[in-house]
Amino acid sequence: MNIAYAQIMTSDDPLQSIIRPGMLPEALRARGAVAAAIVNTKLYGILPFARALESAGIRPVIGLTVQIETEAGVLPAFIYAKDDGGYRNLLKMSSALSVKDRVELPLSWLKAYSRGCLLVADPASMVGGDPVKALGALLGSGGPDRVFIGISRPGGMRHADEESWIRFAEGEGLTVCATAVARYLNREDAFSYRVARLIDEGGKLSDNDLADLPEAELPMPADLLERFSDHPEWLEATADYLMSCSNTVPEAERLMPRYTLREGEAADGRLRQDCLEGLRNRLGSVPDRYASRLNHELDVISSMGYSDYFLITADFIAYAASKGILTGPGRGSSAGSLVAYALGITDVDPIAYGLIFERFLNPERVSMPDIDVDFADHRRHEVIEYVAGKYGRDYVAQIITFGTLSARAAARSTARVFGFPEAEQREISKMIPGRPGMTLAEAAAPGTPLARWVEAAPNRQEWLRAARALEGIPRNASTHAAGVVLSPVPLVDVVPLTSGSEGIYLTQWPMKEVEERGLLKMDFLGLRNLTLLDRIRSMIRYDRNVYLDFGKIPLNDSATIRLFQAGDMTGVFQFESPGMRDTLRKLKPERFRDIYAINALYRPGPMDNIPVFERRMHGRERVPSIHPDIDPILEETYGIIVYQEQIMQIAVQMAGFTMGEADILRRAVSKKKREVLEWEREHFVRGAESRGYDRGSAVRVYDYIVRFADYGFPKSHAVAYSLISFRLAYLKAHEPAYFYAALLSQAAGDADRVSKLVSEIRMKGIRILPPSVMKSGYACRVEDGGIRYGLSGIKGVPAPFIKKLLDARKQSEPWEDLFDMAAALSGAHFTRGAAEPLARSGALDDFHPDRAVLLASIPAAETYANLVRPTEEDDLFGGDTASFGRQKYSDAGALPEALKLQYERDTLGFYISEHPAARLKADPNGSFADLAALGAGSGRVRVAGIITDIKRIRTKKGEAMAFFSLQDDTGEVGCTLFPKEYAAFNRLLLEESAIRLAGQPELRNGRLQLVVKNIEG
Repeated sequence: MNIAYAQIMTSDDPLQSIIRPGMLPEALRARGAVAAAIVNTKLYGILPFARALESAGIRPVIGLTVQIETEAGVLPAFIYAKDDGGYRNLLKMSSALSVKDRVELPLSWLKAYSRGCLLVADPASMVGGDPVKALGALLGSGGPDRVFIGISRPGGMRHADEESWIRFAEGEGLTVCATAVARYLNREDAFSYRVARLIDEGGKLSDNDLADLPEAELPMPADLLERFSDHPEWLEATADYLMSCSNTVPEAERLMPRYTLREGEAADGRLRQDCLEGLRNRLGSVPDRYASRLNHELDVISSMGYSDYFLITADFIAYAASKGILTGPGRGSSAGSLVAYALGITDVDPIAYGLIFERFLNPERVSMPDIDVDFADHRRHEVIEYVAGKYGRDYVAQIITFGTLSARAAARSTARVFGFPEAEQREISKMIPGRPGMTLAEAAAPGTPLARWVEAAPNRQEWLRAARALEGIPRNASTHAAGVVLSPVPLVDVVPLTSGSEGIYLTQWPMKEVEERGLLKMDFLGLRNLTLLDRIRSMIRYDRNVYLDFGKIPLNDSATIRLFQAGDMTGVFQFESPGMRDTLRKLKPERFRDIYAINALYRPGPMDNIPVFERRMHGRERVPSIHPDIDPILEETYGIIVYQEQIMQIAVQMAGFTMGEADILRRAVSKKKREVLEWEREHFVRGAESRGYDRGSAVRVYDYIVRFADYGFPKSHAVAYSLISFRLAYLKAHEPAYFYAALLSQAAGDADRVSKLVSEIRMKGIRILPPSVMKSGYACRVEDGGIRYGLSGIKGVPAPFIKKLLDARKQSEPWEDLFDMAAALSGAHFTRGAAEPLARSGALDDFHPDRAVLLASIPAAETYANLVRPTEEDDLFGGDTASFGRQKYSDAGALPEALKLQYERDTLGFYISEHPAARLKADPNGSFADLAALGAGSGRVRVAGIITDIKRIRTKKGEAMAFFSLQDDTGEVGCTLFPKEYAAFNRLLLEESAIRLAGQPELRNGRLQLVVKNIEG
């Protein structure tokens, strides 16, 4: 007898099953299955399922679990694709339900999408209603081509109404088949499955009956034969209908969208015309080497059928430019394309930088082109809206992504279900290292803290088994941060859809499966650093009517280069980390070429070469010759292979490879597979010998390539992203007030970041002006050379309130006092909760010098607003409140200075008034160094400041010590208190306390630290 499994749900349907597709080949082979079907609640995971079964020689069938809406009740059923037409109807059915947010499938929809489908009704799962009448309604509607009655006997138990369903089937001539929904593989997995469901439902084990675990394993054949011993033909019927389904999963196609052209116009011709026009605009005339390179690229693009793709990409980037939406200068290997540069897709001249087209598009390794585009993140959605509007919403979708249960997430989610206290959950998280790729098996290996904790109680061992069973499975679905697909045919014919945001569909398949199907995926990435650039440019244009063209920033600007040399990189994209700053200070780049080389080098692996690079760059070490013919290729990187493009150039120069072959070599050697390395070695050496090189030289050069293959970074990406970095650094060097104003606005809500920025701004001699309801905008802005702090940076003031306040300020006469402001906002919007943080931060100081008075008067102002103007529409005095009489402030004692400063720190994240450390440093008993001026090797110093971020630890010997940050009015420094000093001064370590201390500045791991010797308190 053939055994088939017709109702398998997989973990790709989040938390509905714990069966991973990769588990199925072995499990189904062990059960002797000839066929199996997936029946998730959406068409999630059907490609991984199909590929997994095909690898095991088992027929995959695509199905869908549905709830059919009838007048007699909701009838659960499984619908299967019998052929290609049925598969396409399943796409439409699942998409219609998801897009319309419907749970039940109307009979009319079932009839419309029935062709090519089989349906197995599941009356035993019907809740309420009359199953027999529902089955009759199903047949009366026309239904699918074939209908089966499914009988399930979970645990061998028969449903009380089973005989009535069998009689109905006999009367209607319907086939009865066996059903058994599988949500986990083996009975011992039932507990883990229950935990998964409780994670989804937000429940706890203590609130649920554990004796009633669901019967949903993938049964062994013997279990099925025993379960249906009286009707073995039902098992045969199940196998028969699955085997009658042909392979309905279509093979990958190349579904390239089409650009909208004029009648009679061809994409190839239009692309050539636009490229020539674009190059002339950029260069004036087109030199021969540009014309030759352009012709080569266009020929390749045309032969691969990608002209439409370039036109589409150029079109939406042109749209962005027309709307003032800032795009990046390029990203990834696409910056190596002259066509992309000519069309304005990138802003990097590939010939000037020695970039290679075949690193991006290689006709000898056919793959879909991949141009990723960065947009200012706050306006990215506008471009997606444009594409959807131009090409049709049925042809454009964003891509779904699934959040999975990482080791920590699985551990904590399972711990919540077990009812572990919150403190215990936090401890569990701490015992699981945060390294990428960390697993629970590794975290709980023998001897680890987690293993010791688990061994202490039996329920913890049960917890770990459940958490490990759930680790890595999808938990929820969301929208991919960048991916958008564009299709030449309605997407619902190719991929199942679901509802997305702002009227744009979302695919039910993640990126890998969308690409596997053959759809063109484009990445629309939001980049905060472009938003920062855009904000700075907008402020300068608004204030001075000067438009900054970022493309015209001179890349040899000396002030900008000095900023890189000094490591003064706060706010500069890709160069902000302490290690990168230290590298910049050591290498002292002298030109843009050095800057993008450092960007490429500063990564795990390549950074091992930084010391050699630095010595050679500054002439302290001779650059060795690898071979006279390839030395020029490595000249700009001092004999070190830094870029992947250099590997390709060496292969072309020495072995006579085509650029396409060189790209294949680059990819091959980076994978380090022995057989591939040996084959490519012989390929390279043969090519070199045919060009007159001796074998020894060829082998030596090939070995040099292999040595650096893992270190190579795409030069095209390094150049493009370093352009963004350089532009930000240029603005920091030449427009520091605007740069920091935009940076402060972006940091709003991050008190630690704001505090550090304020210290740096003040150190640069730029004034921070307090927030003011009369002068501030929503964000920070430049005023008289200083930075006026924005209202959005005040913690506790809602954004809608700020917007209402700014609108009211525009529409009314200048406010003379708090009561004017309250009336202008109206009682509907002026609230105590929003006004008090304004007073505490100093934003109401324009109305009265004493903040205690302002705070005491807010309730009276609230009452006043409700009296004279209860709502925006109801102005009881017609805008003239003078007849009501001038309101008086409430009496209040003076606000203590310490409380005033505390309020500022609470609402702003820093002190807008004089920093408390400034007063500490005014002590006549001795001078104190500024923290910003400290340097290693400067000897013992006295400093004063406020303690933040205390961390107490124990050494390997069990001795207590501490680390903390000390902040003064010029900056911040990390401090270390070793055990001896800790024992003496621990009692003085309190967050936010003001202290004076003496210590020794030292450089540790590239960062300045103060080793504390004495604390005065």
